[in-house]
Amino acid sequence: MMKFTVAILVNNQFGVLNRVTSMFRRRQFNITSLTVSETESEAFSRITVQSEGDEVKKEQLINQLYKLPDVCSIAELDTADTVNRELLLIKVKNAPQTRGDIHSAYDAYEGKVVDYTKDSLIIQMVGDSRKIDNFIDLMRDFEILEICRTGLVSLQRGEATIRRVTNL
Repeated sequence: MMKFTVAILVNNQFGVLNRVTSMFRRRQFNITSLTVSETESEAFSRITVQSEGDEVKKEQLINQLYKLPDVCSIAELDTADTVNRELLLIKVKNAPQTRGDIHSAYDAYEGKVVDYTKDSLIIQMVGDSRKIDNFIDLMRDFEILEICRTGLVSLQRGEATIRRVTNL
């Protein structure tokens, strides 16, 4: 199965997220990443969803999403034409014998320590999903205490915007 990402511009109303995610559930799509936020206008929210499925099911899903009354616009985001980022916060044990190796690792991945105590370090990492996955795999050699990561945020390159897909 292929991964795909869609950005959905919706009216900023109570219950819209539930209706959109219910559409994914009814079509039996597993959501691998979900991000929701207000846009440049308070009237709209942007939902960015990453999922897996074949081309036919993806097209059916997009067609069904357009039938929801609060959906204003949908853009399929091609990785070649978008900037994609995630945020990772990872808490690792701050042991004197591993501190240098952990420092070298987050330095190589352009991470930043945002909290330091005698017991733990919280490292912040921003990047594409592959970079985040690779860093987590590297940290598995140490004692990971906790992981929190955002969903994917994506914007199309150039002058293309999700609002140009609709008549807003």
